[in-house]
Amino acid sequence: MKKWVMGLLLVSCGIVAFAQSGGSKGLVSGTVVDNDDNSPVMQATVQILAVKDSSMVTGDVTNNDGRFALSVRPGKYLLKVSFVGYTPTFQSVTLTKAKPRVSLGTIKLHSDAIMLEGAVVVAQAPEVTASEDTLVYNSSAYRVPEGSALEELVKKLPGAEIDDDGKITINGKEINKIMIDGKEFFADDPNIAMKNLPVNIIDKIRAYEKQSDMARMTGVDDGEEETVLDLTVKPGMNKGWMGNVDVAAGTKDRYSGKAMVNYFQGKKQFTAIGSLNNVNDNSFPGGGGGFRKGNNGLTAIKMFGINFATEREKLKTEGSVNFNYKDADIVSKQASETFVSSESSSFKNAMDHSRNKTTNFVGDAYIEWKPDTMTTFIFRPRISYGKTDNSTGQNSYTFGQDPGYSTDELFGTDDLTSLVPEEDIVNTVLKNTLKKGDDLTAGGSVIVNRRLGKAGRNITFRGKYNYTNSSSEQFSTSRTDYFQKTPEERLEILNRYITTPTKTSDYSAKLTYSEPIFKGGFLQFSYNFQYKHSTTDNSTFDMGNEWTVNDGVNGDIQGVYNTDLSKSAAYNYYNHQMDVTFRWVREKMSLNAGVSFQPQKSDLSYKKGELDTMTVRNVFNFTPTFDFRYKFSKTSQLRLRYRGKAAQPDMVDLLPISDNTDPLNIQNGNPGLKPTFTNELRAEYNFFNTDKQRGMFSFFRYQNVLNDISNRRVYDPQTGGYVTTPENINGNWNLMGMVGTNTALRNKKYTINTFTRANYQNMISYISDKTVVTDTDKNTTKRLSLGERLRGTYRNDWWEFSLNGSLDYTHSRNSYQESNNMDTYQFAYGASTNVRLPWNMSISTDLSQNSRRGYTDSSMNTDELIWNAQISQDFLKGNAATVSIQFYDILRNQSNISRTISAAMRQDTEYNAIYSYCMVHFIYRLNLFGGKGAAKGGPGMGGPRGGFGGPPHRRF
Repeated sequence: MKKWVMGLLLVSCGIVAFAQSGGSKGLVSGTVVDNDDNSPVMQATVQILAVKDSSMVTGDVTNNDGRFALSVRPGKYLLKVSFVGYTPTFQSVTLTKAKPRVSLGTIKLHSDAIMLEGAVVVAQAPEVTASEDTLVYNSSAYRVPEGSALEELVKKLPGAEIDDDGKITINGKEINKIMIDGKEFFADDPNIAMKNLPVNIIDKIRAYEKQSDMARMTGVDDGEEETVLDLTVKPGMNKGWMGNVDVAAGTKDRYSGKAMVNYFQGKKQFTAIGSLNNVNDNSFPGGGGGFRKGNNGLTAIKMFGINFATEREKLKTEGSVNFNYKDADIVSKQASETFVSSESSSFKNAMDHSRNKTTNFVGDAYIEWKPDTMTTFIFRPRISYGKTDNSTGQNSYTFGQDPGYSTDELFGTDDLTSLVPEEDIVNTVLKNTLKKGDDLTAGGSVIVNRRLGKAGRNITFRGKYNYTNSSSEQFSTSRTDYFQKTPEERLEILNRYITTPTKTSDYSAKLTYSEPIFKGGFLQFSYNFQYKHSTTDNSTFDMGNEWTVNDGVNGDIQGVYNTDLSKSAAYNYYNHQMDVTFRWVREKMSLNAGVSFQPQKSDLSYKKGELDTMTVRNVFNFTPTFDFRYKFSKTSQLRLRYRGKAAQPDMVDLLPISDNTDPLNIQNGNPGLKPTFTNELRAEYNFFNTDKQRGMFSFFRYQNVLNDISNRRVYDPQTGGYVTTPENINGNWNLMGMVGTNTALRNKKYTINTFTRANYQNMISYISDKTVVTDTDKNTTKRLSLGERLRGTYRNDWWEFSLNGSLDYTHSRNSYQESNNMDTYQFAYGASTNVRLPWNMSISTDLSQNSRRGYTDSSMNTDELIWNAQISQDFLKGNAATVSIQFYDILRNQSNISRTISAAMRQDTEYNAIYSYCMVHFIYRLNLFGGKGAAKGGPGMGGPRGGFGGPPHRRF
C-alpha cells in the first residue's frame, strides 16, 4: 500500500513540474456582480481582446462567486465582460513586466432593459454547467408541475438519485446538507428543504463538497468534507417577505398541508415551515424514467421548524429549531433463502406488521465571530430529544426445503401441513413486541483560529463534547413451535420485559499548527485527544403466561429477574492522534498528503450472570491520506484522493461469551478479532464547454477492506436458528464508476442527458452448517451491476417534452450454490410533458413502462405501466393562487416489491404503500418584495413555469 501511495506522489509531482514549465505570464483578475443587488454573476463570459483587431487572446467564465483570473502575456488589451440579460462592459487593461498582475476589483453589469422588455426569452438556460469542482444546475432549465417542492427538481438533475429512504446522491456522493445562498438550512436534515421548499423561488443549485470548519480555517483537508446542495434564490425574490400555503385533500382519505414564510433582506434570512400529510411526503411522481417503487408503509407526518441566518462585519449567526412527528403503519411480506451449505439452504417466509410512532425535537446553531482580522471563533451548539413508541407483530415460518408456495398462500391456510410436509417444516414463530424509548443528546463544538503574522502560519484549537442519555423498555411475547424436536421440547413460550438505560459522554480536544516552508508550500502538525465513556445496564425479567406491568413508579414490575440474560457494561476509550500534513498550492494544482498515527486504548467492564470480566485492548493505527487536484481550466479539473481508515471491532464482540437472549439467534464473542482497515481511492474528472453547453462529469471509486468482519453462522436444522460468531475475513472489495454527459443541440432548445454507471463487487462471507468449521466454508458472490439513464428534452418558453429510458442489469455469480446465479434486468421507458397554456393553465403528465426480467421467481418478472397527470389553473391578481388536480397511478399498476442479495442470502420483500389516488390542491402565494422591480410580476408570476412574483428571470 505504501509503495503505490508514494507512486501517486511522484506522479503528481511530475504533473506539477509540467504545469510550471510554461513561459512567464501575467494575471488579470476581478469579480463580476449585478449592479442592482451586488450579487455575484456566475458563468459570465470574460474575454481579453487584442486592441488592434478585437480578436480574442484568451477567455474564461466566472466561478460561483463571480470571480475570474486570466493568464496573459504583458501588453495592452481590451477586457470584455458579457452575459445574457446584461449590457456588455469593456475596460482597458495594461500589463508590464514590472506589473504583471492587475486586479480590476468589482465589475458591475447593468441589466439590458431592451432585452428584458416583455420577458422575452432570447436564450435557453443551460441545464448544467461546471466551475472547478462545482456543478451548477439552472432551475429554469427544468420544468416541474405547478406547486412542486425541491425534491421534484432534484429528481430531474443529471446524475441525481433519491432512494426509497429519501437519501439523495449526486454522481454517487450523498448529500448531507442543504444551504441557501451559502447559509445552512435546517442543519443536517436535507429532507426538510426537499419536501417543503417550492421550486419557483430557486434560481440555481450548486452541488459541491463543502470543507469542514477546521479545513476552511487551516487550508488543509481533514477528510471531513460533506457534499451539499447550495440553493440560490431568484433575483428580486431575495428582498422582503414571501409566503406560500398549499392545502390538499384526496381520495382514500388522503390529505396534505404546507405553509412557509420567508424573509430575505441582504444577508438576513428567516424561514418558518409547517406541514402535515398522510401521503408519505409524496409530491408529483415526475418523469425520471427510472424504475420506481412506492414508499414503504403508510406514513402520517407533522412538522414545524424555524431557520434563521444573519451576517455582520464581525459576527455571523445561523440556526434552526425543528419539531417532527411521524406515525408509520408498515406491513411487509418476505421470502428469503439463506445459504447454509453447498447443497442446501434455509427458507423463511414472514409477515410483519409494525406501528412506529416517533417524536423528535432538534435545535442547533452556528456562531462565527471575528474580533479582528487575525482571530476567528466558531461555536456549534446542538440539542436533540427523541421519543419512540413502536409495536410490532411478527409471524414467520422456516423450512428446510423450498416450500414451493408464495407467502400469501402459506399464511392463507389454517393447516400449514396441508401444503408442506411436516418433515420440511423447521419452526413457526409468532411474536409481538412493544418498545418505548427516550433519547436526549446535548453537545457542541468550538474552534478558535489565530493567524500568526506570516501568511499561512496559524494555530487552531478545536474542542468537542457530546452527552447522550437514553432509556428504553421492551415488552415481548413469543411462541415458537419446533417441528423437528420431541413433543416435550417442541413448544417454547417466552414472555419478557427488558429495560436498557444508557449514558455516553464523548470529549475531544485538537491543537493544530500550520507553518509555511516555501512559497505555496505548508506543513501542518496536529494532536488530537479523544475520550469516550459509556455505561449501559440491561435488565431482563421473565414474566408469566398472563401478566401486567406497572410503570415502575406506582408499582414494581411483576416478573422474575433473569440473572443469566441481564447484563451491564462500562466502556472507556482513549485515542491519541498525531497528524503530519504537507500542502502544496500552485495556480492550477493543489496537493495535500499526510499521515496519521493513532495509539488507542479501550477497556470494557462487563457483567452477565456469573461472568464478571474486564477486557483491555491496545491498538496502534497508521493511516495515510492523499488529495491531488489539477485544474485544466475554470470548468475542467482532475482530482485524485486516497484515504485509509482503521476501525475497531465492538468490544462486546471481543468477549468470550454467548448471548442467547434470542434462542433463534445466539451470539458468540471472539477475543481474536483484529481491527479492520479500509483503503479507498477516488478519482474525479469533469469538463464543460460554456459556449456549446456541453459537458461531462465522471467519478470512480475503488474500495477494499482488510480484516473485514463476517459473521460465521452455524445452522441448527432442528430449531432453524443460528449460532453466530464474528470472524475476520479478507477479499471484500468493490469498484464503482459513473460517467454523465450533458449535450445541447439546435440553439440550446434540445438537450440530451446520459448517466452511465457500473459497479463490480467481490463479496465473501463464511457459511457453514457444521459444528466444526474450516476456512474452506466461504461463499464468494461476484456481482456486476450496469446502469444507463438517457433523457432527451425539447423545451421553449411554454412547452417541455422529454423522452426518457433506463436499463439496469445485474450479473451475479455464487460460488456456493450455482442455482442462485442471476442475470436480471430492470428497464423503463416513457415520456413526460409540461405545457403552459395561454389562459394561465398548465398541464403536466408522464407515462412510463417499468419491467423486470430474469428472476427465477416468476412473480418478480412484472410489467407496470404507470401514468400520472396534473392540471393546474392560476388565478387572482398576479396569478397569486393556483388550483391543481393531481392523479397518481391512474392505471392502478404500481407495486412495491424488491430483491436484495448478498454472499449469505437473498430476500424478496413487498410492502404496503400508497398507490392509485387523486389529490386537489389549493396554493396561495404572498409576495411583499422590497427589491427594485419586485412589483413587476411577469407572465405566470416569474416566468413560463408560473410561481412566485418578481421580475422575469434574466440570468440564462
